[in-house]
Amino acid sequence: MEPVNVAIVYYSATGTVYALARAAAEGAEKAGARVRLRKVAETAPPEAVGSRPEWAAHLRDTADVAEAVHDDLEWADAVLFGTPGRFGNPAGQLRAFIETTGPLWYQGKLADKVYSAFTASSTAHGGQESTLLALGNTFYHWGGIIVPPGYTDPVQFKSGNPYGTSHVSGDGAPGEVSLEAARHQARRVVDIAALLKAGRVDGGRVPPSSPRRELSP
Repeated sequence: MEPVNVAIVYYSATGTVYALARAAAEGAEKAGARVRLRKVAETAPPEAVGSRPEWAAHLRDTADVAEAVHDDLEWADAVLFGTPGRFGNPAGQLRAFIETTGPLWYQGKLADKVYSAFTASSTAHGGQESTLLALGNTFYHWGGIIVPPGYTDPVQFKSGNPYGTSHVSGDGAPGEVSLEAARHQARRVVDIAALLKAGRVDGGRVPPSSPRRELSP
């Protein structure tokens, strides 16, 4: 059977979520997946980016990371989204990309894929869980199969979030515990996506979702 295709789509202003995304990519690759690491476009005005040297520096340092496009989602068997928390919600930059996916959703091309998410916030109670749950609302609408890390590995009892890898950026850059949590989450996503893909190849394929149709009054 062909390897699982995994897209890791993230937004990162100063590098924290980028570090988690790279760790997730490493975990997925070691689990045998083909991986596309993609950032979403920066939509903040130049004056906002320039007001924080670390923000401008990270934007320059990741200039070689390709921006996410619809083909990355269509290609993927599984998608991990990464975002900092913004008042308990995903960053606007990631939402801006997600809100362009209506045509894929309408054609049923986002359904029956595995989805998972990871995040970071400045403080320990900075809305990490609500950010991940908010992304889950989108996955429900897409007809996705949500795979959280749960407490399926000892590292989860250290990182402390069953919804998805999360890091407190106020404590500094992600350390080995957070990075290993991201690797574990990605491996779990690959494992579940591989089981689903194998079942479909063996004759248990999920019927393709039909395009959305308006109901008559």
